[in-house]
Amino acid sequence: MADTFQLEIVTPEKMVVRDSAEELQIPGRNGYVGILPHHAPLITELGAGEISYRSDGQTHRFSVAWGFAEVLPDRVTVLAETVERAGEINVSRAQDDLRQAEESLKSANTEEASAAANAKMSRAQARIEVAQKKT
Repeated sequence: MADTFQLEIVTPEKMVVRDSAEELQIPGRNGYVGILPHHAPLITELGAGEISYRSDGQTHRFSVAWGFAEVLPDRVTVLAETVERAGEINVSRAQDDLRQAEESLKSANTEEASAAANAKMSRAQARIEVAQKKT
């Protein structure tokens, strides 16, 4: 049996995942972070992107939008604002969200409005990309 760590992915509404994982990729604020068993402890802020982990030879994919991850040598806890399994993503809704965000960005007249539109675009793009990878 491969070396593993305990993985929990949680949103304010529910426990999404409680599983053993052999490896994990999470979208850190400044790029993706790869995690293997016995990783050095760290806390990182999450950006919008894809969480993927491997368990028993199967890869599981999720779209995530913002949160935090606590990494310990034997456990990783992801606390996220939103998490969607690849197979549960409504692609047409994500595409609509992307179009709306692009329109909002064109008409944004403040830095705050631009940042909000960019954040919405990032989330929509992540959802679309994760949905396209589902197997």
